[in-house]
Amino acid sequence: MMTYHPHKILVTGGAGFIGANFIQYLLKEYTDINIVNVDLLTYAGSLHYLENVAHHPQYHFVQQTICDQKAIEKMLTDHHIDTIVHFAAESHVDRSIADPSVFLQTNVLGTYALLEAARNVWLNEKKWNESQCRFHHISTDEVFGCLKKDDPAFSESTPYHPNSPYSASKASSDHFVRAYHTTYGLPVTLSNCSNNYGCYQHQEKLIPTIIASCLKNKTIPIYGDGSNIRDWLYVVDHCVAIDKIIRQGKLGESYNIGGNEERTNLDLTRLICQMTAKMTHQDPSSFLKLIQFVADRPGHDLRYAINTTKIKNELEWKPQYNLTEGLRETIYWYLQSAFLNGMTHDHTSFSTQV
Repeated sequence: MMTYHPHKILVTGGAGFIGANFIQYLLKEYTDINIVNVDLLTYAGSLHYLENVAHHPQYHFVQQTICDQKAIEKMLTDHHIDTIVHFAAESHVDRSIADPSVFLQTNVLGTYALLEAARNVWLNEKKWNESQCRFHHISTDEVFGCLKKDDPAFSESTPYHPNSPYSASKASSDHFVRAYHTTYGLPVTLSNCSNNYGCYQHQEKLIPTIIASCLKNKTIPIYGDGSNIRDWLYVVDHCVAIDKIIRQGKLGESYNIGGNEERTNLDLTRLICQMTAKMTHQDPSSFLKLIQFVADRPGHDLRYAINTTKIKNELEWKPQYNLTEGLRETIYWYLQSAFLNGMTHDHTSFSTQV
């Protein structure tokens, strides 16, 4: 198998949750790459996540929308970019239900603009081949639709069946990426991941919401009866998988990345309440009583699950963190962040022993 070696990497959405973790990972692991982070800095992105690398000699930030194709083309040329790692996306299902147009603009048209820019600069102008450039697209397991409790997990060959405006927009962008490989020969790889968690995640997401609610003594809202099932992937494991796919993955193919940690939303919430209580030396019942069931989300998919056989067999990747280990790291990060920002007022010490 030929190994691809990226040198000049454009990370889109690098000020977001997964993108920021990926940049941190790359700068820790490699001394022979340079990274340009392009991010519009919407509500979900923050340069605070990247303060410790802001002046790193291998890192450069540009505030820019990915929808401006000409600006992206100039960026590819000026910075001699050979690799695009495309995280930038609107990703919150509830927001997509409230306003689908933003998801169409960013997730579909933004991806199209990136693909066109890469095609024009890499293939048309520079005449590069597959050994010289790479476009990696990050997608989601939600494009596959909904599983019943006893259905087999999603594989790379599972037909697409998106059920929300968010997942529909991601499905569309996946199809465009594949089409640019087949039609124009653009060297691409894709990945579909399960629910990520870890440090830097926006507080509108489930796990940060639970932790913040415990710290603030606020209601923890759970959709329906809490029986919806998700597979949870620690973000550091995700970053390692993406890096492996870019360097060793087969062109034009997709790889499913999952944590092999399925939990109902209610079970996950109870676990986080218990772990947060222990780490803050509190009575778990004081957090568990904050759980409150609310009206279910429209079209709420019952279950997602990822089959990771392909990436395990072809690229020798498997998650290194189980759910308890990943949650311990995540909760500790949020406790430190909350403490430093004055969110907590009655805890002077935290424990990582759970």
